[in-house]
Amino acid sequence: MLSDIQIAQQCTIRPITEIASSLGISPEELDLYGKYKAKISSNLWDRVKSRKDGKLVLVTAINPTPAGEGKTTTTVGLGQAMTCIGEKAIIALREPSLGPVMGVKGGAAGGGYAQVVPMEDINLHFTGDMHAITAANNLLSAAIDNHIQQGNELGIDSRQILWKRAMDMNDRALRSIVVGLGGKSNGSPREDGFNITVASEVMAILCLASGLTDLKARLGRIIIGYNYSNEPITAAQLKIEGAMAALLKDAIKPNLVQTLENTPALMHGGPFANIAHGCNSIIATRLALKLADYVITEAGFGADLGAEKFFDIKCRCAGFKPDAVVLVATIRALKYNGGALKDNLKEEDLNALKRGFVNLEKHVENLQRFGIPVLVAINHFDTDTVHEIDYVTARCKSLDVEVAFSQVYSKGGKGGLELAQKLVRLINHTPSNFKVLYDEKQPIKAKIETIAREIYGAGCVKYSPAADKSIKKIEKMKLDELPICIAKTQYSLTDNPKLLGRPESFEINVREITVSAGAGFIVALTGDIMTMPGLPKAPAAEKIDIDERGIITGLF
Repeated sequence: MLSDIQIAQQCTIRPITEIASSLGISPEELDLYGKYKAKISSNLWDRVKSRKDGKLVLVTAINPTPAGEGKTTTTVGLGQAMTCIGEKAIIALREPSLGPVMGVKGGAAGGGYAQVVPMEDINLHFTGDMHAITAANNLLSAAIDNHIQQGNELGIDSRQILWKRAMDMNDRALRSIVVGLGGKSNGSPREDGFNITVASEVMAILCLASGLTDLKARLGRIIIGYNYSNEPITAAQLKIEGAMAALLKDAIKPNLVQTLENTPALMHGGPFANIAHGCNSIIATRLALKLADYVITEAGFGADLGAEKFFDIKCRCAGFKPDAVVLVATIRALKYNGGALKDNLKEEDLNALKRGFVNLEKHVENLQRFGIPVLVAINHFDTDTVHEIDYVTARCKSLDVEVAFSQVYSKGGKGGLELAQKLVRLINHTPSNFKVLYDEKQPIKAKIETIAREIYGAGCVKYSPAADKSIKKIEKMKLDELPICIAKTQYSLTDNPKLLGRPESFEINVREITVSAGAGFIVALTGDIMTMPGLPKAPAAEKIDIDERGIITGLF
């Protein structure tokens, strides 16, 4: 089979104005970025906002494994399959981050014959949103150090500055740095560091803002640190939120692209799900619901992270009520969860499959807690045996959930017909009774412990002294009535990436608590979560090349 980039380069891509026209979008409502990419003007929302919403479908997955699950590929393929069966569908995705693209994780445009194109543009600079977010983040950093240099009227305590610089690349050397060296004219020396851009609060704010006015207000609420009296200092006090919003004036507009089969796709925003809330923008999803009968969106990593945050943060903030959720898994990944070695996953192993199925079972139970109909999607591989397929089918039946076997990676939309048909039937016959998991007005620890107990299966939560101290500070600032965003490993239901399957009654350790006042949530950091990843020993960047004609190779 051809590589992803070879498939993408051989597809028949239509002018983006034609894709827009299929959605009823006029050329005047587009800002073109070449022939195949465009941003959508805010004027379109004013025209369509009174329309009835389409059906909202979330695609999520079991805990990711080295075997791969294909969540984004399923999202794209399902959108294509919906078009194949005559339904008007649109896909709403996150944008890729350059760090993972150049590292090991890869891009975020799907794979095989279920991709969003132009694949090279999307996975590299796209429409410049990541760079705009990086610039806005670093403008605030520059303003902080300049304010201190120019007399420090606000009394900013350099030992309590929380705001970090950002860049959209994996660079472990920048996690902890010292700035202001070189003499008085270069500023005051202090410890600092970099986050990857997708971990910046600016990214979270962009994805949760309802519009430009709300964006600016949220930017102003960012707490950059504290003064010598231990009082919070905000971006608004530095009078910088207007300039930050100006840098984001185009980035806040959703991006319109298409799949290999010309299904429309909105790609906008890209916070990680293990360190942020892991969903595309509210603006893009809200608009998509007015443009199509079915909106297929995704949330990052497994359902314990991305789906929980999609429901408890994004849907709570925007007032969305999802109609169904698709839970993606592979038989190979389930066997890996059951203890099978990566090199042996192509071999039939019913015992490992039985042991690992409990991971899928837990995610099904978790999703049902939100009152939403669940459909299991198994990415089918040629190495899946009849006995293994029969076992998964029977187990899903025992859980009272439908299962569909999908081959969108190798066959595109036609490989997802069963999945699309079962999804439409599920939505039409099973009403959604969506509800969030907790009341955001509960105490911080009660909210954290609800997530840890109900979603992860933990027996207890332990807090470091620093976390306890931060909770008291947040309560004193009266910012405790916000949703919780837990930063946790994606590889396990626990905070230990090595514990696979379905661990029970374990301990979750919260080492740090921070408040993202602009985004509007409280972050609880567990384990060894890094907000600035590093490159692997053999980064993907080593395989990427470009020839004299400008043809890119090696990009997956």
